[in-house]
Amino acid sequence: MLEHMNSFGMLAQPSPFAPWLLAVVVVLVAVVCIAGVLAYRAGKNQGRLEAELTERERVELARKDAVERSRSVLSGQISEQIAPWLPDFPVNPSDARFVGKPVDFVAFCGADEGAVREIVFIEVKTGRSSLSSVERSVRDAIVQGRVRWVEYRIEEEA
Repeated sequence: MLEHMNSFGMLAQPSPFAPWLLAVVVVLVAVVCIAGVLAYRAGKNQGRLEAELTERERVELARKDAVERSRSVLSGQISEQIAPWLPDFPVNPSDARFVGKPVDFVAFCGADEGAVREIVFIEVKTGRSSLSSVERSVRDAIVQGRVRWVEYRIEEEA
C-alpha cells in the first residue's frame, strides 16, 4: 500500500471509498449525458410534430378559405341569374339578356313591346364586392359615350 503526504505534511491514508466514489461520479455523468441526448431527441421530435400540426392547421385553414370563397362565388353567380326577378331590378326582366362577362346583363328596354327605347348595361354585385378593372373600363366607356353600332355581314357563296 502506498502512502502519500498531504499538504500538511502528514501521511495520508487512501480512502476506502475512492474507487466507489469515482465509479458513482462516472455513472452520474453518463446518466446526465444520456438524459441530455434523450431530451434533445424528444425536443426535436416535439418540434417536428408541432411543425406538422401547424402544417395541418395551415392546410385546414386554406381549405376553409377555399370553400368560403367558392360559396361566395357561387352565391354571386346565382344572384346574377335570378337578379331580373328580384324586386327593384332596374328594367323589365323580359328585356334583359344575360351576358356574364364583362357585364352581367344588357337590357333592350322596350324590345318586349316592339321598339327599343334605351339600351342599359347592368352589372350585378352582392355584398361588398366591387367592380373589376375591366368592369370599370366598360362603365367608363359607356358613360363617356364611347359606344357605337357595327353591322357585320357575311357574304354567302353561291
